[in-house]
Amino acid sequence: MSQIWISAAGLAGSIFMGSLLGFFIKELPHKWNDAILGYCAGIMLAASMLGLIVNAFNMTTSLPWWMIAVGVMLGALFLNVLDLITPHLHHITGLDEEEHLNNKSLDKILLFVMAIALHKMPEGMAAGVSMSTVETDWSVSVGIALQNIPEGMVIIAPLLMAGVSKMRTVVISLVIGLLEVIGVWVGFGMGSLSEMFLPVMLGFAGGAMLYVTSDELIPETHAHGYQKQATYALLLGVITFIAMEKYV
Repeated sequence: MSQIWISAAGLAGSIFMGSLLGFFIKELPHKWNDAILGYCAGIMLAASMLGLIVNAFNMTTSLPWWMIAVGVMLGALFLNVLDLITPHLHHITGLDEEEHLNNKSLDKILLFVMAIALHKMPEGMAAGVSMSTVETDWSVSVGIALQNIPEGMVIIAPLLMAGVSKMRTVVISLVIGLLEVIGVWVGFGMGSLSEMFLPVMLGFAGGAMLYVTSDELIPETHAHGYQKQATYALLLGVITFIAMEKYV
């Protein structure tokens, strides 16, 4: 049980750490912003495939393979539904300053916070589900925590540029971290309910993370003419996760 608390605290702490860095690096050039998000996308891609989906197929002998595949699709569908009620990440990060100035309304700021928070919950669930396996797998939690730092850094700028005070921005980052902690416990609970259906839950978490990577992160990294840098950063993120799988 202590491993779950460590995982939850690590995820929340990494978000807060990234947010604090965002105060010192308020404006990132698109070149660096896209490279950072590309690196995050690489870690997410590898974590969802190698840390979750592949493990799901490897650990089951009683469930038919298609049930895990259904879990993957349901995870993506879950995030698709969330996207119907919240704005896409590439509409609210990495924007030019004049675009930010047009997003100062309270409603859009609240939508921004909701979008980030709701997309963090599935990440927490993925970490929680991976921790519910017989052999505790730290790689998914470490991978998500690692990408939380730069991600937390690049999502702070829109809030500051929209006129949100530093204190409120800190509170918002803490709330987002708390929601990811809730996601960890929800994922752990769901994965612990039934050993038989644990592979399906791993597939669900992997599908949700794949959806975020493909629909949100990668399009943002290719939107400003720095696709090559973002692609190499993505590959570096994949290699980082593979190294963690081997040594963590």
